[in-house]
Amino acid sequence: FAAEGPVFCSGHDLKELSTEDDVKHHSQVFELCAEVMTLIQKLPVPVIAKVNGLATAAGCQLVASCDIAVASEKSQFATPGVNIGLFCSTPGVALGRSLPRKVALEMLFTGEPLSAHEALMHGLVSKVVPEDKLEEETMKISQKICDSSKSVLALGKATFYRQITQDLDTAYKITTKVMVDNLTLRDGQEGIEAFVQKRKPVWTH
Repeated sequence: FAAEGPVFCSGHDLKELSTEDDVKHHSQVFELCAEVMTLIQKLPVPVIAKVNGLATAAGCQLVASCDIAVASEKSQFATPGVNIGLFCSTPGVALGRSLPRKVALEMLFTGEPLSAHEALMHGLVSKVVPEDKLEEETMKISQKICDSSKSVLALGKATFYRQITQDLDTAYKITTKVMVDNLTLRDGQEGIEAFVQKRKPVWTH
């Protein structure tokens, strides 16, 4: 995900949330947003946010929902809804799963932004680079991902999100089975053979 201009994403259009619209309309707006955020994690490929500017409210939620986020040094992240009387409850779902609780709550309670480097320090983004290096760095990560097996990445991503909400014992039971399943994949065996033979693997995709 990327954007043009000084704002990465400012979230919902507040004009859509006026009292002139009924509850059904408001429900549809937030349900669609939640569907988009959850679909990101259900996609079989990694999703990268390339952030160059301000990401607020649902825009901040979008960054938190992506698998990887690369930000320019000028980027900022905020959930300012509390300041206009609309608490960022749905963005809080993604923030609470990406940031330490007290950091997420300070953002939600105050609406004050995090700088790019603060976002990196607390785990909201993966990497911070100068603005003129943002495209290059994002594409470098993308290319490295594309060099791997698509089927193995899909299995790994799905497993990661499945196990992360479990207790430790359950998480290891899930991932132990998946490691065994991974070995049955053609690309799993190809990768091991290529490593042993000191050659580049040839993936099925």
